[in-house]
Amino acid sequence: MKIYWQLFWIFFKIGAFTLGGGYAMLPLLEREIVHNKKWIDGKDFIDMLALAQSAPGVIAINTSIFVGYKIKGVPGSVVTSLGCALPSFLIILLVAMAFTDIQHNEVVRRVFMGIRPAIVALIAAPVWQMAKSAHVTWHNAFIPVGAALLIGVLHVSPVIVIAAAIVGGIGYGVWMSKHAKPPTP
Repeated sequence: MKIYWQLFWIFFKIGAFTLGGGYAMLPLLEREIVHNKKWIDGKDFIDMLALAQSAPGVIAINTSIFVGYKIKGVPGSVVTSLGCALPSFLIILLVAMAFTDIQHNEVVRRVFMGIRPAIVALIAAPVWQMAKSAHVTWHNAFIPVGAALLIGVLHVSPVIVIAAAIVGGIGYGVWMSKHAKPPTP
């Protein structure tokens, strides 16, 4: 029973103090479950992030479900997803109740203006960490950069980019298996 409370509390804390969406929570989550608790290794964490991002839905909830399931099955995924979603629900409920009264307040406007650059940094940090963990180097950086440009600039559907990446990965794997040099004895 203690592990369920720990799972809930970790995701509740991260959900409560993460501004900027699911990507901003990733470094905090990685530190807690990979480095501090050692419940999941770094490679499995990256794989779960790839699955969470590929699945429909919000990455924060998807990640919490995958992590919870990996650690304690279906009950773990229920506990982690509740822990992740509950703070946002409560905060949004409170903000919605008060926002109509304060939305034109100059101090509130300035606070939101100040938060925006910090949120960009919170999103950039996990991207950098994920790139290092996924072994993105100067030799293969064209793949994520190209994918980002296709989606962001040319408005290509992410589904098409993911499908192309799958086909490209399979093709590269087949090519490597045919052209790999046998190991020397």
